[in-house]
Amino acid sequence: MTGPTSLVIVGAGGHGRETLDVVEAVNDHAPATWRFEGFLANNADTDLLVARGAELIGSSADLAAILAARSWSFHLGIGSGDARAQLDRAVPAEHRDAAAVLIHPAATVGSRVRLAPGVFLAAGARVTTNVTLGRHTHLNVNAVVSHDCVIGECVTLSPGVHVNGSVEIGDRAFLGAGAVVLPGRRVGVGTTIGAGAVVVDDVPDGVTAKGVPARW
Repeated sequence: MTGPTSLVIVGAGGHGRETLDVVEAVNDHAPATWRFEGFLANNADTDLLVARGAELIGSSADLAAILAARSWSFHLGIGSGDARAQLDRAVPAEHRDAAAVLIHPAATVGSRVRLAPGVFLAAGARVTTNVTLGRHTHLNVNAVVSHDCVIGECVTLSPGVHVNGSVEIGDRAFLGAGAVVLPGRRVGVGTTIGAGAVVVDDVPDGVTAKGVPARW
């Protein structure tokens, strides 16, 4: 039998510590899945890490060297999709597949779902059928992606986001808490959808859309 896979989390802020919660929940459900080695972060509240029994073992700039020296997996536990994309570009090509997919045991994943390396599903996240989630895309608590959606890379769905069927969301888009995207709509690359907004029309790249209905 093989032992647990060593894992380092990049980012030790609130989202990084939530990521550790998911790692621990996975291990509670399936013991010895992961061996958490520590955090890599440029800034961290060490008191909060000590309270979790976790260590800060380096900065985010150390990731490439660690991956080259050790057979570890990594996860980008950072809330900003732009920051995740920047860090991912620094990962050597031969180590890109070492990005761990983390799925909380209380999340659900349906049929014909394609999860790229680095995907994160928090507790209560729901992904139904025939959905694609790109690299380092994060679904926070109780976020829902329905059938036949294509979600790009480094997308962030905040708590309680509802993405209805046949939606396309571009790379690095950010959807605020409680946002709703109606069926068949497109959200552009690098676009921000405000908390509680309802997307009833296609939203272009690089804008901020707010309100009900969402306007930019």
